[in-house]
Amino acid sequence: MRIVFLGTPEFAVPSLEALHRAGHDIACVYTQPPRPAGRGKALTPSPVQARAEALGLMVRHPERLRDPADQALFAALAADVGVVAAYGLILPAPILAAPRLGCLNVHASLLPRWRGAAPIQRAILAGDAETGVTIMQMERGLDTGPMRAEIRVPIAGKTAGDLSAELAAEGAALMVRVLADLPAYPPRAQPEDGVTYAAKIEKAEARLDFGRPAALVEAQVRAFNPAPGAYFEWRGERVQILAATVLAEGGVPGTVLDAGLAIACATGAIRPLRVRRAGRAAMTPEELLRGFAIPPGTMLA
Repeated sequence: MRIVFLGTPEFAVPSLEALHRAGHDIACVYTQPPRPAGRGKALTPSPVQARAEALGLMVRHPERLRDPADQALFAALAADVGVVAAYGLILPAPILAAPRLGCLNVHASLLPRWRGAAPIQRAILAGDAETGVTIMQMERGLDTGPMRAEIRVPIAGKTAGDLSAELAAEGAALMVRVLADLPAYPPRAQPEDGVTYAAKIEKAEARLDFGRPAALVEAQVRAFNPAPGAYFEWRGERVQILAATVLAEGGVPGTVLDAGLAIACATGAIRPLRVRRAGRAAMTPEELLRGFAIPPGTMLA
């Protein structure tokens, strides 16, 4: 098929690579414009742009797709289908309608649960037992289009980084299968029941709330690994918790319970396994505490 691919972050790269390996004609790759990154704030291309250019594919990165001139350029590609994976822009109706077969989206949830911007993190935060990938026929609503295929994946203690990589690979393979025999995957309307919305993650949400049960605090740690990083503050410095386990014993929420940095929650406690101070490498709690004392009895916020 002749494809226009639209995607931006690392999550979208496996889909681009899989379509390329499958021999599809990728007429153009659309991605978000280069953004300032790193200490020098140099303009840096998105992961999709970098990979597309390495594959020798044409790349476009308009700020938006509402300009009639940009829409005309898109339509002139005469694509059979548009494939979208975490592009990051709302697609206006002329873009959705331009490809002969419309646009298909690789969405990282089991629709209609977790429509929206942050389905992986929201599934972890909510304590869901499983999530997955849905191949969806796009329409103008927010992830409301009919579904063509899905695959289920257990969450089972995975971080957002772990789950994103797994779902990206599963979604890429599923998209290739769907495009290989589109009539075998007819569109099905999403159920009316069970709709939830995955709002964009705000940085303030990454501050650990020890007033919640330990299982939910540990889920917060996993949901914000690798970014933005779940943290607490001590002596004016942020300390990220990258991994933790849940303990049955507890105490007053926020209290450091022992010399191993166990922290009481509303019920139970968490014991950090990997931590990181600002500007430092990840380390064990023991390594942290040798140069940054947080004695038992300390109240953390």
